[in-house]
Amino acid sequence: MNKLFGKWDMTEVEVVDAGLRRYVNVDPIAIPNTGGRHARQQFNKSDLSIVERLITSLMRGEENTGKKQCTMTAVKEAFDIIHSKTDKNPVQVLVEAISHTGPREEVVRLKYGGISVPKAVDTAPQRRVDSALRYIAMGTKQTSFKSKRSFASCLATELIAASNGDAKCFSVNRKDAKERVAKAAR
Repeated sequence: MNKLFGKWDMTEVEVVDAGLRRYVNVDPIAIPNTGGRHARQQFNKSDLSIVERLITSLMRGEENTGKKQCTMTAVKEAFDIIHSKTDKNPVQVLVEAISHTGPREEVVRLKYGGISVPKAVDTAPQRRVDSALRYIAMGTKQTSFKSKRSFASCLATELIAASNGDAKCFSVNRKDAKERVAKAAR
């Protein structure tokens, strides 16, 4: 049986949000390191495992660029922490966090003559997943910067809070702010 990191069964993970079901890949793999083979065409990044996409989004920025093994180890430790705190499959917690932190509405600027007017639009599901992963990575980096806590424990805390929809969590707060601006632009 192929289990993620030899521990987590990805066949029992269920994507509840119907809009994201096609864009969150939870196929069973042993090690999430495909080298981005699927992402070489425009919309094929949804064929990558959601865990690998989390790892690559955590590698953004000047600190962790190119350190995939280090980031993979931190994600593995974070998944162990999540399992010990919640007794749930950590991949399921990740999927719930993505569905709670992806903004459903955003604002675009339309130009009418010389005036730019904000207009609220629905967010594409692929962009919702991308934004959710980016917000989770930003929140993790922000809490672990100049902190005594490890990167893995900060990631675990962020994922648990985001999966519960906690408004104090950075990623959920960021999503709410985006949706609030979009509501004002209706």
